[in-house]
Amino acid sequence: MQRSLPQLAAIMLTGMALASCAVSPVVEPPAVAAVPPAAPRITGVNQRAEREHQRLLAAFGGAYQAPAAQRMLDELASRLVPATERPDQHYRVTILDSPMVNAFALPTGNIYVTRGLLALANDASELAGVMAHEMAHVTASHATARDELEKQTDLISRVNVQVLKDPTRDEAFRASAQGTIAGFSREQELEADRIGIRTSARAGYDPYGSARFLEALDRNVRLGRSGSAQSSATASFMATHPSTPQRIALALRSAREVSAPGMGDKGRRAYLEAIDGIRWGEDPQNGDVRGRVFRHPRLGITFTAPEGFALDNSFQALMGVARNGELALRLDAVELPPSEQLDAFLSSGWIDGVSTESTTLTTINGLPAATGVARGKEWVFYLGAIRIDNTVFRLVVATRQRDTAVEQDFQTALGSLRRMTPAEIRAIKPLRIRIVAAAAGDTPETLAQRMIGVSQPLERFRVLNGLRPDEALVPGERYKVISE
Repeated sequence: MQRSLPQLAAIMLTGMALASCAVSPVVEPPAVAAVPPAAPRITGVNQRAEREHQRLLAAFGGAYQAPAAQRMLDELASRLVPATERPDQHYRVTILDSPMVNAFALPTGNIYVTRGLLALANDASELAGVMAHEMAHVTASHATARDELEKQTDLISRVNVQVLKDPTRDEAFRASAQGTIAGFSREQELEADRIGIRTSARAGYDPYGSARFLEALDRNVRLGRSGSAQSSATASFMATHPSTPQRIALALRSAREVSAPGMGDKGRRAYLEAIDGIRWGEDPQNGDVRGRVFRHPRLGITFTAPEGFALDNSFQALMGVARNGELALRLDAVELPPSEQLDAFLSSGWIDGVSTESTTLTTINGLPAATGVARGKEWVFYLGAIRIDNTVFRLVVATRQRDTAVEQDFQTALGSLRRMTPAEIRAIKPLRIRIVAAAAGDTPETLAQRMIGVSQPLERFRVLNGLRPDEALVPGERYKVISE
């Protein structure tokens, strides 16, 4: 039976025990935003909450500094709290420096919102729905002590293992604490939706914002799964906040129970002004994908994939797919002693169940290199290795059968891997959300042409702006694009 693309990807990920090409982010000392302090609590609880706060900052890239967005969040919280079931509860809101779309709360009143979520939302009422949902987890029975502690372990554990790549820390965490992030049942999520929608309506926001955000979230996840190079940034909120058509329908029902459509404050213009300029996607210092071109400032290399490949940079490696999964590539890096020859390295067995048929020593861009071919039961692997100082960069292109055209594309791609100049490294800038006004005659297609650094720019533009496939732009209205 033939293996599917996900199975192939798993083989290429797990069968090659190497260091990642995408180095892990450097976490700067986390800064706590100046927001309303948490209510006084027992000292032990405060200490535990602060420990978990610092762990979360480390796991999600630290606190993201965006003064206008932070002020907006603080104002939202101040407006929502009197409308909650616990107006005496205090909250501290932190923006996490993560492209993932996620939000969660600790029982102590710490609320976390990623910059990826801020980029996806389209107005203040959508964000109000998210924050009121998280406040509901704190104020409702979900936050009762023993049940809460038991249910909060899994996400921290996933952070330790998947994000920090530190199973030892995970073991220590499980031994010393019961967890701190909300991982609620579906029933509790739906209850938080209902409470949050009522809360946002009482605070004067459009209660339909929650349903709009859930729909945007669903479209965002589906776009990521369709092969977009942004797939690593879209996953996330669904893991702790399952979103389905049924949940969207229930959110609409809850909104209708408290208000007719068109009532309440959306706050779109102020919201877009607050998020103008926030960073989009991964930190380019950890690897930057622009179309087929991959640049890694910290490693100092650039690489161009063959035509037709959609690239996705992750912690483990740069991955790519083409021809509906009939082709796949992986680029990663490993430290290799100078005494070990590259041809022997290629023959050492990179992938379980795959034997190397031939290897050739060569020179590429003045650097020592080797190429080879390996074969498994169902896939042929073209292998390449280039040594730069003590680091070896490995390229693997997998195809169903040996193909001279694919082999030529592989050789061309391997030949594109080179050192970047200092000027090239300095020129790399992060992508950001930019707010632009639609002119007369503008269409989704024309504004999507301004998008850089993303695959499927038209679909990404529509999802980012909550536009239906047949929905036209409104002249003078503001929209989000991704640019430098």
